[in-house]
Amino acid sequence: MTLLSVICTMKTAVYVKFDRHRADPRFSEMLRSLSEKGIEHYDIYTRDDIREGTDFVLSVGGDGTFLSAAKRVGNTGIPVLGVNLGRLGFLSENRPEDIADALVSGSYVTEDRALLETKVSGNGAQQMGDFYPYSLNEVSVHRVGAAMLGVDIAIDGEPVPTYWADGLLIATSSGSTAYSLSVGGPICMPDSKVLVVAPIAPHNLNLRPLVVPDTVSLSISVRSRDANVMVTMDNRNFTVDNDLKLSVSLAQFSLKRVRLGKANFIKALTTKLFWGEDVRNGDGQ
Repeated sequence: MTLLSVICTMKTAVYVKFDRHRADPRFSEMLRSLSEKGIEHYDIYTRDDIREGTDFVLSVGGDGTFLSAAKRVGNTGIPVLGVNLGRLGFLSENRPEDIADALVSGSYVTEDRALLETKVSGNGAQQMGDFYPYSLNEVSVHRVGAAMLGVDIAIDGEPVPTYWADGLLIATSSGSTAYSLSVGGPICMPDSKVLVVAPIAPHNLNLRPLVVPDTVSLSISVRSRDANVMVTMDNRNFTVDNDLKLSVSLAQFSLKRVRLGKANFIKALTTKLFWGEDVRNGDGQ
């Protein structure tokens, strides 16, 4: 098979969440470049729109759009390539100008990103309906009223002292630079095989975030004077009864994420979050 025939049979699905991104001239130029290089592309809105033989899903927007695209891909094994028309872009870090050339030349790698699977029980489980149990970044539970939560968590059946806080989140290494970072959790390299257990605005100073192996199973329940709590899974949220119980563990499949050759996690930290910025850190130091 020649390189030309490989290019001509490449098929990409394009997921765009917001109309403003469709109106961006860089988006139109990316589609034109894909067509010029013989790469077929078509739009998707739901998982059922994905056609057989699709090689990549292009998620066009920011990291929130990437999370929505990941839900649509599910366990199909189709790699997702994030095209950044949003803001920070840790998951969607690639410029639209670079996409077509990278796909044609093969200047990319496919990496596996761990997913969390969440099982629910209690009366609140029915209020979540037919929900999608997988998340790429994190699962969290937090208060909806004025009362703080007592969050009880067990790690492989071993109870941890109760967290009294506004809530608690479980993050993957991918999610360590998302919600987990904003509540004071550690930054983890994306290929680290760990989970982060981090309280949200804790009211007891002697319980801090934990980093645990991603092989553990985590059981979570809450105590609250309010009748309801909120559960979030990536960019999805549910308000449910406070008797809800969660069981969180690593999913049996991973998300395949496309990283272009120039992408670098440490560089992303320094350029997007200004990590380590200091007047003493001049060039060459």
